[in-house]
Amino acid sequence: MSTLDAVDLARIQFAFTVSFHILFPAFTIGLASYLAVLEGLFLWTGRPVFRRLYKFWLAIFAVTFGMGVVSGIVMSYQFGTNWSRFSDITGNILGPLLAYEVMTAFFLEAGFLGVMLFGWDKVGRGLHFFATCMVAVGTLISSFWILSANSWMHTPQGYAIRDGLFVPVDWWAVIFNPSFPYRLVHMVLAAYLVTAFVVGAVGAWHLRRDRYDEAARVMFSMAMWMAAIVAPIQLFVGDQHGLNTLEHQPAKIAAMEGHWETSRGMPLYLFGWPDMEREETRYGIAVPKLGSLILTHDLNGEVKGLKDWPRDQRPNSTAVFWSFRVMVGIGMLMILVGIVSLFLRWRDRLYEAPLFHRACIAMGPSGFVALLAGWITTEMGRQPWLVYGHLRTADGISPVLPANVAVTLATFVVVYFVVFGIGTYYLMRLMMAGPEVVQPTAPPTESEAAGGLRPLAAAPGEGRA
Repeated sequence: MSTLDAVDLARIQFAFTVSFHILFPAFTIGLASYLAVLEGLFLWTGRPVFRRLYKFWLAIFAVTFGMGVVSGIVMSYQFGTNWSRFSDITGNILGPLLAYEVMTAFFLEAGFLGVMLFGWDKVGRGLHFFATCMVAVGTLISSFWILSANSWMHTPQGYAIRDGLFVPVDWWAVIFNPSFPYRLVHMVLAAYLVTAFVVGAVGAWHLRRDRYDEAARVMFSMAMWMAAIVAPIQLFVGDQHGLNTLEHQPAKIAAMEGHWETSRGMPLYLFGWPDMEREETRYGIAVPKLGSLILTHDLNGEVKGLKDWPRDQRPNSTAVFWSFRVMVGIGMLMILVGIVSLFLRWRDRLYEAPLFHRACIAMGPSGFVALLAGWITTEMGRQPWLVYGHLRTADGISPVLPANVAVTLATFVVVYFVVFGIGTYYLMRLMMAGPEVVQPTAPPTESEAAGGLRPLAAAPGEGRA
């Protein structure tokens, strides 16, 4: 086994830290929007259950938001320690994009987060709701700038190269580069699905303890609506993103499909083992011509194979092939959950289906797994490039010794598993505890449990409007 060099270790270190980091912002993007919906429903209907759920998920949001900020700070330092050449070469473009994210999104979130967390009984309802909405908008603006920067690395536009450095010549083209709209929508929908399946799992957990728990019913119902509506939309968006990738990064598509020879009527490999040395996909189980139909919308459409690129310009097909199938497989399971929930809702059995509730609990972390699998596909499929077609990964590394990177990597692994392990354990305890308990009167009606609306009424114990 060959010894890992500084490039390999730096890539592993960044992959490790960014994998931890992406989980928290993705959850907070969806959770911030969910909190805005809950507070809006409370103001509209006056139903105390929405207030209970808001305060319950607000505590979880606060912990997750803090963990996301801490993990993000660590990543930014790596640009200077391990990737200084990359920062120097691309800084004229990526630096402003990341600065815009701080100036717009982070300041907006930080400015209203305190009101959101501590202002429920200290400011009017309208102002508090406005603060919640601003935090939700801030998370989406943050996604906008981060994904614009990332997408530019995949499909660079609006730049010139002067003295070996990228410089902007058209900021509109830089920001709205060809893959950005698809990547943004795909990521935001993924964040909503991450949150939906966590909320659904928590709701299912508490329904198994008490199927008449109104808060659990509302949580579960709202999460299942999100799964039923958003998961199929995500499938369509993913298809459009794939077509865009085929146009701008065809080598990535070839690696994802385990396809080696340029041909028409390409089969779709359901399973197999792409062998980078033998340049073939072994043990393949394929559906004839389906690959061309999906990628070109033509049964006999031509798709390039990996052999069209030199060996040193090919992504690792083995990793990308399987990460892509994990993502798609989980997406199909999410669609199935949504369909089953619609059937059970139609049969008035949504809250009385223990096997389905167990399945939803098991699906709780599925959004996180699909998210990581999707980013592995995206980033490993871009290799060996940092800026696609222009800057190789090996040319962006700092002049650091492998031993130094190895030491910091080992430190990160230990610290992250301790700190974020404790944080995740605390979040699980909060979720299992559930919303604050109120004395039940009578089981809620089906329309109320599903989030149906009552006329606005004053809720007991609430502050002034």
